Amino acid sequence: PGDTDETTSISLKMESIALINYYCYEKYFNHAVIAATAAKRKFSHDPIYTFFHAFGTLMQDQIQEASAELDTIRDSRDVSLCTLMALVYAEKKQKNPDREVIQELDAKVKEDRKSASPKSLYYAGMFLWLIGRNDKAREYIDRMIKLSNAPREGIILKAWIDVTSGKDAYIRKSGKYFDEGLKEKADVFSLMGKAQYYEYRQNYSGALEMVNQVIVGFPGYIPALIKKMKLLLSLQDWEQTIDAAHRLLQKDKNNPEALRMLAVHSVCRDGDIIEVKFPFHIFVVKSKEPHDLCEICSSITVLVFVFLKCGRNEKVIEQTFRMVERAFSVASGDSDFATELGYQMVLQGRIKEAMKWYKTALTLDESTFSALTGLIRCQLIEGHFDDAEHQLEFLTEIQQSIGKSGELLYLRAFLAVKKCRPQEDVTNLLNDAVDTHFSTLQGLPLGVEYFEKLNPDFLLEIVKEYLALCPAKPPAQGQPPPPQLQHCATLLNTVVKLVPGLLQGVFLLAKVRYQSGDIDAAQSSLQHCLEQCPSHADAHLLMAQIHLLQGNFTLCSQSLELCLSHNFEIREHPLYHLIKAQAKKKMGELTEAIQTLQMAMSLPGVRRAGSSSKSKNKKIELSTADCVSVFLELAEALWLNGEQHEAAKVIQDAINEFSGTPEELRVTIANADLALLRGDTELALSMLRNITPEQPYYIQTKEKMAEIYLNHRKEKRLYASCYREMVEKLPSTHTYLLLGDAYMHIQEPENAIEVYEHALKKNPKDGALASKIGKALVKTHNYVKAINYYEAALKTEQQNFLRYDLAELLMKMKQYERCERILHQALAHEPVNELPTLSDDCRYLVLLAKIQNKVDKNEDALLSLQKVLKRVQLEQPDAIPMQKQLAAEICAEIAKHYTSQRGYERAVKFYKEALVYCETDRKVMLELARLYLTLDEVDACQEQCSVILKNDQFNEEATLMMADIMFRKQDYEQAVFHFQQLLERKPDNYPTLTRLIDLLRRAGKLEEIPRFLDMAEKHSSRTKFDPGFNYCKGLYLWYTGEPNDALRHFNKARKDNDWGQNAVYNMIEIYLNPDNDTMGGEVFENLDGDIGNSTEKQESEQLAVRTAEKLLKEIKPQTAGGHIQLRILENYCLLATKQKGNVEKALNVFTEIANSEKDHMSALLAMATAYMMLKQTPRARNQLKRIAKMNWTIVDADEFEKSWLLLADIYIHSGKYDMAGDLLKRCLNHNKSCCKAYEYLGYIMEKEQAFRDAALNYELAWKFGNQTNPTIGYKLAFNYLKAKRHVDAIDVCHKVLAAHPNYPKMRKDILDKARAALRS
Repeated sequence: PGDTDETTSISLKMESIALINYYCYEKYFNHAVIAATAAKRKFSHDPIYTFFHAFGTLMQDQIQEASAELDTIRDSRDVSLCTLMALVYAEKKQKNPDREVIQELDAKVKEDRKSASPKSLYYAGMFLWLIGRNDKAREYIDRMIKLSNAPREGIILKAWIDVTSGKDAYIRKSGKYFDEGLKEKADVFSLMGKAQYYEYRQNYSGALEMVNQVIVGFPGYIPALIKKMKLLLSLQDWEQTIDAAHRLLQKDKNNPEALRMLAVHSVCRDGDIIEVKFPFHIFVVKSKEPHDLCEICSSITVLVFVFLKCGRNEKVIEQTFRMVERAFSVASGDSDFATELGYQMVLQGRIKEAMKWYKTALTLDESTFSALTGLIRCQLIEGHFDDAEHQLEFLTEIQQSIGKSGELLYLRAFLAVKKCRPQEDVTNLLNDAVDTHFSTLQGLPLGVEYFEKLNPDFLLEIVKEYLALCPAKPPAQGQPPPPQLQHCATLLNTVVKLVPGLLQGVFLLAKVRYQSGDIDAAQSSLQHCLEQCPSHADAHLLMAQIHLLQGNFTLCSQSLELCLSHNFEIREHPLYHLIKAQAKKKMGELTEAIQTLQMAMSLPGVRRAGSSSKSKNKKIELSTADCVSVFLELAEALWLNGEQHEAAKVIQDAINEFSGTPEELRVTIANADLALLRGDTELALSMLRNITPEQPYYIQTKEKMAEIYLNHRKEKRLYASCYREMVEKLPSTHTYLLLGDAYMHIQEPENAIEVYEHALKKNPKDGALASKIGKALVKTHNYVKAINYYEAALKTEQQNFLRYDLAELLMKMKQYERCERILHQALAHEPVNELPTLSDDCRYLVLLAKIQNKVDKNEDALLSLQKVLKRVQLEQPDAIPMQKQLAAEICAEIAKHYTSQRGYERAVKFYKEALVYCETDRKVMLELARLYLTLDEVDACQEQCSVILKNDQFNEEATLMMADIMFRKQDYEQAVFHFQQLLERKPDNYPTLTRLIDLLRRAGKLEEIPRFLDMAEKHSSRTKFDPGFNYCKGLYLWYTGEPNDALRHFNKARKDNDWGQNAVYNMIEIYLNPDNDTMGGEVFENLDGDIGNSTEKQESEQLAVRTAEKLLKEIKPQTAGGHIQLRILENYCLLATKQKGNVEKALNVFTEIANSEKDHMSALLAMATAYMMLKQTPRARNQLKRIAKMNWTIVDADEFEKSWLLLADIYIHSGKYDMAGDLLKRCLNHNKSCCKAYEYLGYIMEKEQAFRDAALNYELAWKFGNQTNPTIGYKLAFNYLKAKRHVDAIDVCHKVLAAHPNYPKMRKDILDKARAALRS
């Protein structure tokens, strides 16, 4: 037990010394004093703790107290040497050091060192290490190791001295020393040292393993928790970092490191300023370290850094300013605080006061570099360019001795802009500034220091300067964005990845993406920005610009209104008025646009190019490009409004205002446009000819000249020569690309290919060029050469993405096998997690699915895409919209497949999933609504249509479906209103008219159709010849029982691309069943008497079948379903011959189709019809019952009707009138014009002797058959006679006999009897 107690005591001593060492090394000297006091109480006999107590006191500048305490232990053997050294150090810290005392103490140190014990040398080495004299400390420890034969504690301390020396050669050796010490025993000091070594070598996982051992073995050792928190951040694991910070605060509730980490996290990651407890952080440090100005300064710096992450929030500026002011009051001689106060003044826009503070800082320490650069910044802001230039020249000269500075290079770039130096010079300086700035971050682990040195606010300043060099609008299609935007994107991606809470960074990234032409990514960034801060005015303005670019004027206005509702001061921002006016102009509201632009012109800043104005103390930045845009937009609006003279005056004002600025050429181009509007092409060209290649907008000017030559003078040769001149004067991939595109535009693809190939030699890895060559070859119809080109490019393995272009071309050429092989090659690689590869795989799988038309490939694509989505949300949050769009397309493809297979439930599921990915996809919404209508789920369909019509009130498809729904709900007026809306706007909208005719038929309102046909006919004198009109007219005539006239009209539409196929289908149906009889039905089979079996009728039927067979050859199905339908119709022709052999042959085909295609309605009905013809009624009934159990769909509406009628026929024939009646009511529920259903109901009533009811049903059959069918006329007259309605019977007889004078039995059985009854 005694040995155990002693071991525990030694372990505790080592832990306490390690803790005090940590505090001393990290300069938490007050913490070190507290820890030493506690250790003195616990280990009263050990003078080392008195030494540490005195050392901590000394380092807080309490020299007298420290010296007195050191005097008490100067004779203690183990600590005498380090005490004497400390007394020398203390004397040197005095304001007036006593040289004699120092000499005396130094002599004593030298004398004692000769006979010092190993322990004494150890503590002396430790003291020297703690005051930063590593080389001297190493000498003492080496001597101690030699004297005592390499003791473990000496080796560990030597390792610490080496690992903190800052010299790579020593640091590398330290790892070996730590390992040697750890072999014997793993204590706190050695484990933390090994962690420090691993951290230096950037092996953060190894360091974390060491620290975890300390936490487990020595749970009370706070520095281990601090180190763990920092290491987790170095590993970029924010979640665990924050957990570690909270655990640290549980053990030490005011721990400054933990509080600092939480503050950094709140702002950097979440952008949450409210969560950051600014004042407490500084007061915590002050309460624990009241005399430690270094620590106060460090904390202030961190808080200012935190502020910078917040995008210059005004409330935060107040907090940080008060803190820095307080810190300066405590340490008025500290130049760093004076410099910081200067910077705080700059942030508040108080430039003159800022200059005073910077001068104060330079008075305190004339070598303060940050104060010098701050002063130069102020001079530049105030417009004192010459003063700033002299200062910058001086600093640039001494830069070799002080090292390059990113800040200095940025200020030089800023001055170059103000002095209108060439863009290239400015860009080079900015590039240097970025490279220099990032070089200071190399090898630095992610942590508070990294964020301070990263200085995102400075990087955003650089981004703004880059942006000022770029056009404000996205580049034209095919034109690459300026290289400065690529620099911006790289910078901002770094900033946003590290500091996602910095909304200004996210906004600027959106702006860069917008100006680069990546609109989807820009919108995504803005959406994120506005979700975090709905009042972000600039984000709303940029969103409005994007909507304007996309032609969404309503959404543009909404964004502007939102912007105004969040920030009323935006009315004083010219950009707000500019965008608003552009939207008004696009909508044709020229007067309002002019008024808005005139208001913008009156705002401060617009008439002083590139200036800024102050609105209620808030500075409004306005670029020169935006100022020019206000002038040019006003000039254009005035011209369009017929105010040519005023427009010319505005252009002249712009010329005067912007002369000598980089934007001057934009005004010249606009002036040329005005000349063109006046018809003076020569004047326009003369304005543009003088522009030289050195000037900005040279390319845009040449493009304008080319456009004039092509569109106004129709000179293709001169059009191309403009682009050739561009290539000669500014040879680059971009200008070659423009020349190639120009040749393509004037239909000279051979020349274009030559130019593209030349450009590709200059830039062999440019995939866009390679793709253009392939497309140019396709344009020349040189498909084989295009394929060969793609394949050759793929062999170089530099153009892998061309594989997709090749596959697409092969698919277009219907070379499916080769296409499939190419896609399989593309997909044949090891599983990967890289985002671009996963995205490519998805595209390949979608194309493969289209070729194979197999749903499992689509599902593979969906799985791959979901994998992409998960990765992309972590790594590229702004790539999501593009990926989601692709996911939505794949889901829609799968849904279409299930719809074609009648797997409606799964189709609905996938359409819904598509809307999860892309909730505003109108195409998918329409498909889903259509599917709901097919499933007769009218409420769900109505809900989808309402959403569509809310955003697009004239959407044709949605309006049609709404009309359909209203019909089903028997709200006929509302239904017709929806159609009327569409047809009044466009009477020749024949697809809509087709739907209306079908729905009016189903509603029993056939009499309303002619007015819509008349409306279409009056719309144009050519209407009667239009295939669409003839199709609609044929449909109406067919539905009203006039098959011959219907055939004549369908025949006129038969050769048309759009209407031909449907017209031919309808013609075949009419030829096979002109009287719309129930094929296979037995009830009315023999009622026609002699007419039914006449030779003349049989010959007529055979001729009709032959005509139908000829027409079948004209059908060219495009889908698998279309091919099946064609086979069914071909075999219906066999049924129509009524020959047993043919019927059996047809039955075999129908059975085969029904077996391969589950629940195929047409095939099942055809089987039942064939069985009826073969007198196999039970088999027919089984198939028809199967259909009767299915859900009705509008797609198969006619098949359902025919099958219900045939089953009703079977039931009537077997006397099951109730069952037949239910089926017939079902028919009428879905088609109120169904003559056959009324005829069957009349027949049932007649059989039941209910002649009045029979007459009512025959009456409706007669009405909806347009009083043309003599058989129904005969039955109606007969039942009128039986019901004693003699006059009505006579009327019907006259109508039938007028059309069919020899209709049998009509005169004798009905007409004569009715007349006789009347006479009697």
